[in-house]
Amino acid sequence: MKMLSGSEMVIKSLVKMKVKYLFGYPGGAVLDIYDALKTVPNSLKHILVRHEQGATHMADGFARATGKVGVVLVTSGPGATNSITGIATAYMDSIPMVIISGQVASHLIGFDAFQECDMIGISRPIVKHSFLVKKTEDIPETFKKAFWIASTGRPGPVVIDLPKDILDPLIKKEYIWPENIFIRSYQPIISYDPKKIEQIIIQLLIAKKPIIYSGGGVITSHSEEELLFLAEKLNIPVTTSLMGLGSFPGTHKQNLKMLGMHGTYEANMAMHHADLIFAVGVRFDDRTTNNLLKYCPQAIIIHIDIDPTSISKTVIANISIIGDAKQILKQIIHKLNKQKIENRQKILQKWWNKIKKWKDIQSLSYSKSKTYIKPQSVIKCLWKLTKGNAYITSDVGQHQMFTALYYPFNKTRRWINSGGLGTMGFGLPAALGVKLAFPKEIVICITGDGSIQMNIQELSTAKQYNISILIINLNNNALGMVKQWQDIHYFGRHSHSYMNSLPDFLALAKSYGHEGMKIEKKEELKPKLKTAIQQLHKNNLIFVDIIIDPLEHVYPMQIKGGGMNDMQLKKRETV
Repeated sequence: MKMLSGSEMVIKSLVKMKVKYLFGYPGGAVLDIYDALKTVPNSLKHILVRHEQGATHMADGFARATGKVGVVLVTSGPGATNSITGIATAYMDSIPMVIISGQVASHLIGFDAFQECDMIGISRPIVKHSFLVKKTEDIPETFKKAFWIASTGRPGPVVIDLPKDILDPLIKKEYIWPENIFIRSYQPIISYDPKKIEQIIIQLLIAKKPIIYSGGGVITSHSEEELLFLAEKLNIPVTTSLMGLGSFPGTHKQNLKMLGMHGTYEANMAMHHADLIFAVGVRFDDRTTNNLLKYCPQAIIIHIDIDPTSISKTVIANISIIGDAKQILKQIIHKLNKQKIENRQKILQKWWNKIKKWKDIQSLSYSKSKTYIKPQSVIKCLWKLTKGNAYITSDVGQHQMFTALYYPFNKTRRWINSGGLGTMGFGLPAALGVKLAFPKEIVICITGDGSIQMNIQELSTAKQYNISILIINLNNNALGMVKQWQDIHYFGRHSHSYMNSLPDFLALAKSYGHEGMKIEKKEELKPKLKTAIQQLHKNNLIFVDIIIDPLEHVYPMQIKGGGMNDMQLKKRETV
């Protein structure tokens, strides 16, 4: 039997779980773990970040792009609390993550020891589960349980808090890696009621105005192929949530694009007038529903989700199935294939004719400017230059919505952004995590002058590990979305939405050892972006600062308190 210290058990367990990258920052409580890292130089690579929030977002980006568990290592006290924003970001978007936090020695817990904080208590509302490990020999089983919980059912972050004394390198215990684990209180749902499959098929076939509403759960469950097959077989239009972008091909003729607050006119109108909403892997969050009292009054709601707490939480489902979306869609397809289905083109022709009229409004058209670069044109140019194949991370704000609307994602896991928590500062570290996962792919962080400054210190991490990503900074010299809301809801009174002391971003990027580029003229946009992408192949990080129209708003925009069909398409224009 192998005898290991607690810190060696931590490293051994991570290797057992085939963890490739460990994102973290050292401190007193976890120095034994950092010392034990020296024993596995080839099988587990540690990425030294510049702030623990950056570590969580890097692990998050890695997890979103790969579907694997992202792993973070932080010390006690401020190291642990600095990770909280990243944990909450992962929790809101159901991202699998394991956070290993150091804790003061067991006999000091509760005595306000140096750098003590109640990590379990602080993180409890924003984790799927947490462990305070009290015995060294419990470490292997705890790690196996943590990874299983994080990655099964509805994925989410799991915290493992480790008191310093159980990691002592001088105390050796038997290392027993459990082949199987069982948690009585946690059993992910793997079965469902087959009778509901029949009910769903009946509703899908009798509906005259159906729409499929696809969310991030489709991506998590890898059910995009089944969704595509079903949509095409039944000729049903598809809309996606922000987190569901890529779950259905963005350029597919049946894709009405994103719905919700900044959704397209055709997507929101189709939702409002639908007689059937077939929702897969969504949670009907408030940014997609507008006023619940006016929500889709004619529609029967069918809801598939792995999380029972998401069913009828905000929108009451007429038919619901709790379970894995891929298995459920497979069953629906299997039974449909046995039936003789009437001509769906003919049956839904009136519905598609109506949708075409909504599409003809061209809600994503925008006014051109002789003076300024329009942010929409930047995103469209990027899409053409990358042929839609890049991994795109974004921060949060106007640039996030412009990207979601103007960069069609045809593949899953190419759109990496903080949807639920809306975390500014997410984009740069997440992009670094994605690039580490896929070093040969083009990875672009689309950000704004406000968001990029939230975690800009990670430019140093990028330099240390030579991570070549492209940063597109849509610079409007303001907190763009805040300013837009102040324009619309506060009669243009701009309170603290301007960034009056912006740095010289190019000089800043160069100070970290990266390449910089500024674009101020429309005619420079395409050639300079093309050059920037080409320079990525030289293993450089390229920071492109683009001066855009400071007055531009994101449209469409739903009218507050209205139904799905209440939208403002242009400035001062109401439909």
